[in-house]
Amino acid sequence: MEAVLSEQGLMAWGRRIGAEARVPLMVALRGDLGAGKSTLARAVAQGAGVEGDVPSPTFNLVFRYDTPRGVQVHHLDLYRLEHPDEVWELGWSELGAGDDLVLIEWPQRAEALLPVPRWEIELEEGADPSVRRVTARAVGNPPPLPAFPGGAS
Repeated sequence: MEAVLSEQGLMAWGRRIGAEARVPLMVALRGDLGAGKSTLARAVAQGAGVEGDVPSPTFNLVFRYDTPRGVQVHHLDLYRLEHPDEVWELGWSELGAGDDLVLIEWPQRAEALLPVPRWEIELEEGADPSVRRVTARAVGNPPPLPAFPGGAS
């Protein structure tokens, strides 16, 4: 699946992922600094029912949120990892079970340890800074994601 989305479109799609996706669901968010990974993760968390602030876990590395519908959102930012094995200290082995919706920013920091099945979502800035090229690719057989807004494929 691929689309070009405005920030508003990206957020709308993220909220739909959070509201509609079947769990357990693992999502690896890829892209350069400023590409929109945290924006998308925040929208997914809000769509799942997380209320209040959803800050980027850049310094904490992981935030966990309970939701009214019983989904537990785990938002990880692996940017500051110096070695892939550090993910075990974040509770890595327990992620992706039951009602978990796991969002991983900078997954390449633990590439060999990424679980299957999962979704890979790549965000790229284009010539127009107000839009992002978004590519979603299934690895293994994860639960389906909602379609992009506006019928983009």
